[in-house]
Amino acid sequence: MSRWLTEPVPRGRVAALRTLIYLFVAADLVVFTPWVRTRVAVPGELYQPLLVGRVLPLPTPTPALVAVIFWALLLLALLAATGRAPRLLGWAVFALYFEWMIVAMSYGKVDHDRFGLLVALAVLPTAGRARHGDATRTEAGGWALRVTQIAVICTYFLAAWAKLRFGGLDWLTGSVLARAILRRGTELADLIASVPYLLIAAQFGIVAFELFSPVVFLLRERWRLATVGFFYSFHLVTVATITISFAPHLAAMTSFLPLERVRPVVWARRLLARRGRGGGRSAGAAPALAGQASAAGRPDGP
Repeated sequence: MSRWLTEPVPRGRVAALRTLIYLFVAADLVVFTPWVRTRVAVPGELYQPLLVGRVLPLPTPTPALVAVIFWALLLLALLAATGRAPRLLGWAVFALYFEWMIVAMSYGKVDHDRFGLLVALAVLPTAGRARHGDATRTEAGGWALRVTQIAVICTYFLAAWAKLRFGGLDWLTGSVLARAILRRGTELADLIASVPYLLIAAQFGIVAFELFSPVVFLLRERWRLATVGFFYSFHLVTVATITISFAPHLAAMTSFLPLERVRPVVWARRLLARRGRGGGRSAGAAPALAGQASAAGRPDGP
């Protein structure tokens, strides 16, 4: 079991995941959860912190507190994405984002798509230093990625458990998706809803998919990547039909992917180098043609 939990991975994969996760945190602040800053306009007595917020205890959000968290987290996340000071910056980003989420989820609604991302932020600082493109394998990095993967799959499995625990079999045979389509459905969802019993079949399929999601750990790499691709396609259909985004979850799920192979900076440098060499060859063609002309007995110039 310990060997599986600490299966070594290339340091380049850890570096790529670290950059992606911290850049997502910065994007999350300004794209997905900027509404958290509006929470300070709500009367303080409506703030009912989550259990962890009561245990610590954490202060009731104020405009100054939320502003400090926002700007500090935005700056530190961008710095952490560079890979510098991975432990210092990593722990700071985790602490600030954790508080950001407590503020966001302490007014009556808790989103379960943040679990994998929070776990990734908690374990990435333990992976130590890692450089993009480094093929050296690391057990510490392997543990960080594995724990993140487990959190991602637990999100699916526990979601199915919650459906059956609170909704029972009625969740499978009821009108859950129909209500979602009425509230926030798209034209594509309207087309799907017009097919008899398709929504009921989809509800059975969703629960089955979530319950059997842990099987991904038993598959060989090729089939595991194909299964993760299916997970992404499931969320693509979800966004296209009922406009529900699981962006934080999808960011954490990249822990399954061989991210060390994705190196946009290197690709850009190679592209620029090829263009430069192509321009050099074009410029060097003129003297060769001029030399050929001289050999033919014609003047080199006009």
